[in-house]
Amino acid sequence: MEITVGIDVSKARLDVHVHPEGESFAVSNDEAGVSELVGRLGRLEGLISIGLEASGRYERLAVAQLAVAGLPVVVLNPAQVRHYARAIGQRAKTDPIDARVIALFVDAVRPEPRPLPEARSDELATLMTRRRQLVQMLVAERLRRQQAPKGIVRVSMARIVASLEDALREIDAEIDRTVRGTPVWRDKEDLLSSVPGIGKTIARTLLAEMPELGTLSPRQAAALAGLAPYTRQSGKWRGRSTISGGRGQVRTALFMGALVAARYNPTLKAFRDRLIAAGKPKLVAIIAIARKLLVILNAIIRDKKPWKQA
Repeated sequence: MEITVGIDVSKARLDVHVHPEGESFAVSNDEAGVSELVGRLGRLEGLISIGLEASGRYERLAVAQLAVAGLPVVVLNPAQVRHYARAIGQRAKTDPIDARVIALFVDAVRPEPRPLPEARSDELATLMTRRRQLVQMLVAERLRRQQAPKGIVRVSMARIVASLEDALREIDAEIDRTVRGTPVWRDKEDLLSSVPGIGKTIARTLLAEMPELGTLSPRQAAALAGLAPYTRQSGKWRGRSTISGGRGQVRTALFMGALVAARYNPTLKAFRDRLIAAGKPKLVAIIAIARKLLVILNAIIRDKKPWKQA
């Protein structure tokens, strides 16, 4: 008998459902609770997959410990699980019910386990997240300073801006030490940065947020970044293809890279010009460039060969 397990994650607790046995239990989301979880699931015969939703990093301890124990754990996209729940008519929502739905989803879909990040990927992801926060605060405070009248308030804002700029420089220096001090990351960053349109910030975002890069098919890479178009149609009705889901930070970084590449990368600029000439809207063309850019970057990391203009 094949067994799948669904785990609903919250800050303090892990609700667990074992399918098809129907067993449900809960443990605390801490070292003791996760150790108990690993022990109980490790004794299951016929276990093929354990699914957890990505939920604000509260799942990381459980995922790491389950993986270390050699158990088949996979981190799921919450949106896909919600769509599945609606499809099977599951409207009630509690933590135990959510755990059961996750177990059923894993049994029905059989998602491929995602490779865990390298040992220091979490550290780099945290640094990149903090950098984004500082940049957002800095932009907002600079705007407020520009709009403030001269006086004590404007002086106060200037001090905050200076402090944020110092903090941003410190974070950038730490990111640089982290990446350049790790040979594998240093080599990958150099490969990614060889592509016109990809600077250090975009390269490091990809290293932190998509550690699987180089091991994916073009379709898988586009889906993970939320750049795979989904067609909407029913009968004779034809809706527009749209993109959604995926890893938002990766998609945002690639969009910015596409804007630069559309101007300075001869290959992608020609690609954009062909799309525009064919009547595609400019935004659609940029999204297509972002998707093509991701496919190129995935191949560069896979082949370990820098960009070479055709």
